[in-house]
Amino acid sequence: MEIQYNELSNGIHLIKLIGKLDILGVNEIETKFSGYCSGENVRMLVDLSGVDFLASIGIRLLTTNAKSLLSRGGRMVLLNPTSSVREVLDLTGIPDIIPMYEQLESAEAVLLG
Repeated sequence: MEIQYNELSNGIHLIKLIGKLDILGVNEIETKFSGYCSGENVRMLVDLSGVDFLASIGIRLLTTNAKSLLSRGGRMVLLNPTSSVREVLDLTGIPDIIPMYEQLESAEAVLLG
């Protein structure tokens, strides 16, 4: 699992995940991912376009950090999941907790609004 981090010019934090969000993948990135989500009023955009497998432990990683962000005045949105990952997210009800968007502009607008 690979994790890439950038801060966009509008202050949004962007994490791009590449690989499998299974137990091995989550173990590789969990500390960095949580670190990027730390702080007050953080606006986090998680790009899932490079994730080709999502296990329950990956869902836990996303939901735990989204709830943590929310408790500190921040917010997380998911961007452009692959069709197989989107199916898992939809089946587990994650879009009710963490909004999902296909377009960067839509995701940014929600985070900045």
